[in-house]
Amino acid sequence: MVPRYSRPAMTAIWSSENRYRIWWQIEVFAAEAMGRIGMIPADDAATIRKAYDDDALGEIDVPAIDAIEAVTRHDVIAFLTWAGEKLGPERRWLHQGMTSSDVLDTSLAVQLKQSADLLIADLDALLAVLKRRAFEHKMTPTIGRSHGIHAEPVTFGLKLAQAHAEFARNRARLVAARDDIATCAISGAVGTFANIDPAVEAHVAAELGLTAEPTSTQIIPRDRHAMFFAVLGVIASSVERLAVEIRHLQRTEVLEAEEYFAPGQKGSSAMPHKRNPVLTENLTGLARVVRSAAIPAMENVALWHERDISHSSVERFIGPDACITLDFALARLTNVIDKLLVYPERMQKNLDRMGGLIHSQRVLLALTQAGLSREDSYALVQENAMKVWQADGSLSLLDLLKADPRVAAALPGPQLEELFDLGYHFRRVDEIFGRVFGANPAH
Repeated sequence: MVPRYSRPAMTAIWSSENRYRIWWQIEVFAAEAMGRIGMIPADDAATIRKAYDDDALGEIDVPAIDAIEAVTRHDVIAFLTWAGEKLGPERRWLHQGMTSSDVLDTSLAVQLKQSADLLIADLDALLAVLKRRAFEHKMTPTIGRSHGIHAEPVTFGLKLAQAHAEFARNRARLVAARDDIATCAISGAVGTFANIDPAVEAHVAAELGLTAEPTSTQIIPRDRHAMFFAVLGVIASSVERLAVEIRHLQRTEVLEAEEYFAPGQKGSSAMPHKRNPVLTENLTGLARVVRSAAIPAMENVALWHERDISHSSVERFIGPDACITLDFALARLTNVIDKLLVYPERMQKNLDRMGGLIHSQRVLLALTQAGLSREDSYALVQENAMKVWQADGSLSLLDLLKADPRVAAALPGPQLEELFDLGYHFRRVDEIFGRVFGANPAH
């Protein structure tokens, strides 16, 4: 976790204070359930619950817990020792029939669920901005590129609509991953419920907004965590995809869009003219960090028998790092799209740059419809197109085709001219927007 790339709300979820608060909730809710079923004295269970309601712990003294752990070499025991000092004799009922993993895994599930809720809100904010900007530029013509080369016209709104559809899929994936990870295990050593009743697990799960793990061995199976971090990695990849698009569009030779450049902002320590895509470059780097959590999360799935702790150290890194970094990245991307500078005039200039080559497919198809073979049609169009290409767009494909008697014999001048209509390519934009945003979207 790097403070430079952290936001307070997500950072708070992964704080020691929040973790210990969740541990305390787990212990209290477990004791409460034990009192209800007669596993411990009901009066003592009520006393423990009252301590929780009265916030007997007060401010979590992390250094004090750390000092105890330095002796016990066990974090859960250290916390229980510290928390027990806030209670009377009833402290002996804390952790009855439980194992450390019951606390650790259930607590991690709560933190991941809390993190997912924030990330879903981040995605909602990004989706709203993408939708607004997509409709703003719904019919703004720009060049579509394949392999980085001019292909055929699209609209800038379509680019943003595609991004919206992708992040909407990511939102659905994250909701599913959140529901899958939000599981509770209070099943005791090796998960057999030998020393604790399943009713305790059910009560803790209900209080924490989790579902009970059907069979937990001594830990919650790590396939759930692997899927969660894999989804974070996919979202990060989508962040990078959009960031890379903006970086390419900001290149001096293209300059169809660029990041907002604030008054007083400096682009280079050496060259005063520079306006660099630093935010989207940063997003590419942050995406790599988030994706890096996916592989170790998958490697955590294979543990020894009913449990080992080879996964534990990994999760202490990837839990906060991946969630905090993605939270920051989504907020940064939302800001980039919100303030993105778009240059329709430059887009049109780039559309016109190659002398009409972008209309070559329409001519090819028209020639085939006029009776020529596809092979002959392709050869005729390509022959003339290469002359325009080699002249770097200073020649006109339409003029060359009109002057070519083989083409003119099949397609008269007015018919050829119709094939160079830019608007033709945007006939389906409304339909595509309807697929992405619905038939009557509010915007």
